[in-house]
Amino acid sequence: MRAKWEPDVVGWVRDIRDGIGVRQRPDLHYRTLSPTRKVAAATKVAELPLRGFVIASNKKNMRRHRNDNAAKIPSQQWFYNWCIRLLLERVTAFCAERSVKDHGEQKRIKLEFARCGGHRYSQTKAYHSYLSFQQEGDKVYLQKRQPIRGMLHNDLMFDFPAEQRAGLQLADIVASAFYQAADAHGPGVWSIAGAEALQPVMARENGLQRDFGVALFPTTHWKADLSDEQKQIFRAYGYEFVSW
Repeated sequence: MRAKWEPDVVGWVRDIRDGIGVRQRPDLHYRTLSPTRKVAAATKVAELPLRGFVIASNKKNMRRHRNDNAAKIPSQQWFYNWCIRLLLERVTAFCAERSVKDHGEQKRIKLEFARCGGHRYSQTKAYHSYLSFQQEGDKVYLQKRQPIRGMLHNDLMFDFPAEQRAGLQLADIVASAFYQAADAHGPGVWSIAGAEALQPVMARENGLQRDFGVALFPTTHWKADLSDEQKQIFRAYGYEFVSW
């Protein structure tokens, strides 16, 4: 979202809570809501002046898989950092175009991460510093997309407990709605309604949300071995699946 909206985010979350009748707690978490309230919360997020991005990594193909190039980077959480890279490739591309349109230049992005058990965000910063050095030397392994280096800076990367930051609670609604839509065979209630409701704010590239606002990995995506239920949400965002 644009920096000018940052003072309004607490009010946005408060309005969502009030609108769906959640008054028992000061924060907002998608997983604790009833099915009806989940869709209502996602619908309200879809009315806000922001853009959403989702990286959906199918873990079935990760069994016994090793990415030697990614693992070369010294980190105990290289796969998490790799997914953040995929996300930032798209976020920086979108924000670069928007920033030039609004300000005539590419301004830096402020990033806030929700603290998760086991993740060390100092390693995430170090990973992106390492990636930046690779870019300077033109030694990045994957060339299709790269984060726009000038828009990122370690001093503008922060991590907070999600309950302390309203913006992270909005991000949780996006991430959790897509998790619910993709987790068709998990213990929770499967539904694509929340993720579908977010379509107005999921980012587009050349008019398409596929592989930009909503990106499914691995590529080629039809090799992800998704079930018919799991495919539904990705079809809604422009993916096509073929049989071999």
